[in-house]
Amino acid sequence: MVGFFDNAYRDGGVPTWDIGRPQGALVRLAASGLIVGDVLDAGCGTGENALHLAALGHAVVGVDFAAAAIERAMAKAADRGLPAEFLVADALDLAALDRAFDTAIDVGLFHTLGDAERVRYVAGLAAALRPGGQVFLLCWSDRNPFGRGPRRISRREIRAAFRDGWVVEAIDPEWLDSRLPEGRIHAWLARIARAGAAG
Repeated sequence: MVGFFDNAYRDGGVPTWDIGRPQGALVRLAASGLIVGDVLDAGCGTGENALHLAALGHAVVGVDFAAAAIERAMAKAADRGLPAEFLVADALDLAALDRAFDTAIDVGLFHTLGDAERVRYVAGLAAALRPGGQVFLLCWSDRNPFGRGPRRISRREIRAAFRDGWVVEAIDPEWLDSRLPEGRIHAWLARIARAGAAG
């Protein structure tokens, strides 16, 4: 899996999910004021979402296991004079970051994970988020027809993955922008809070 994603960025490759700008859903979330404090971008790719938040004044750490993607993200941050931090790291072991965040964003990572991987990922998010912190999850929806692309995700699957120690506050229809011929893909935008008082 690491090889697949790393190769997608090698030699100037531009995968269909790398749209060269932040996702519209993420821009709207940020404008609404829902994204607060220090932010973790899990599966950040080449960093457009993290860089958008950094430009708004958030302290942002983006992680991805594709070294080629992180190289591009770091170059963009330097070119734009933005202080976002990018790390080659495994999103299935977020506890290893030994950092605490107020918000986590996941744009297109969750739908690449198998069932066992989801368990590890959600546990890592819990370790990385402060009590009361929130996850904003944007993933492929089961409203898309089957064919090419990643696994389709249902609302039920999201709720099941975040069953213990979380409060799923909303799962709303959204769009995921892509470089696929259709341009926009049906998605879910989930807002999920880590149980416990903020502090």
